[in-house]
Amino acid sequence: MSCDLIIIGTLLTAFIACHSVICSAAKDVSFDENYAVTYGYDHVKFLNQGKSELQISLDQSSGAGFGSKVKYGSGFFEMSLKLPPHDSAGVVTTFYLHSGTAAHDELDFEFLGNREGKPITLQTNVFSNGVGNREQRMILWFDPSADYHSYKILWNHHQIVFFVDHIPIRIYKNNEAIGVGYPSQSMQVLASIWNGDDWATDGGKTKVNWSHAPFTTHYKGFNVYGCGSITNHVEGCSSTKYWWNQKKFWELNKVQEKHYKDIKKHINYNYCSDKSRYPVPPPECATNE
Repeated sequence: MSCDLIIIGTLLTAFIACHSVICSAAKDVSFDENYAVTYGYDHVKFLNQGKSELQISLDQSSGAGFGSKVKYGSGFFEMSLKLPPHDSAGVVTTFYLHSGTAAHDELDFEFLGNREGKPITLQTNVFSNGVGNREQRMILWFDPSADYHSYKILWNHHQIVFFVDHIPIRIYKNNEAIGVGYPSQSMQVLASIWNGDDWATDGGKTKVNWSHAPFTTHYKGFNVYGCGSITNHVEGCSSTKYWWNQKKFWELNKVQEKHYKDIKKHINYNYCSDKSRYPVPPPECATNE
């Protein structure tokens, strides 16, 4: 059964007029407007006497997560996060898109916790038709547990851009013309906190110290700009009637390019440079990285 295209959120003039960076003027909407809890209901807490700020937690009994009520075929997806403080080794906090299919598409922000005093790692990844292994990791230039920061994904038919605040940290171009997969399935927006100590910190050598539980992550900013549907397949989501598909968003502008070059010094792993995994770099590496 088909469904009319819907757009969640409003086209904001201030957003479109931002020439130097992709900035945000998102509405302060209730969590319930676009999202629902998916698991760990007793590990979810709404703060500030409303539903504009959410805390999810992890202990030995469970983690927690939430997801958008519909899937999206393109869009601009933003969430503000404040990560668990102090000793969070082995704890993984996420904000990502996932198609929910066997041969899935996926776009990941994964925050890998660490012992107190050691930096949290931000890992991004891209899956297309079930194929991933495109990890990139970086050490952020701030403490992501000290305050809220904004994490954004721009996804259109030409490029995927990951942003931290207003700064582009990763670009993944559409290289289908040279045989490289590119996410094209509609995806749900998801967020979670879970125990990843079999791999997340020091390759799984450093485990969660449960005496510091519960580990809590805070989220806010529940508005969504996306071409969405209640079905798994969305037609027309590459239309330029959606602002994120317009030509100005097919590549970075000059200011964004400068930020992108400057930020590369924070990257401490890039699959394109991993000769043990890829003696010959994957073909997309010449244009994406």
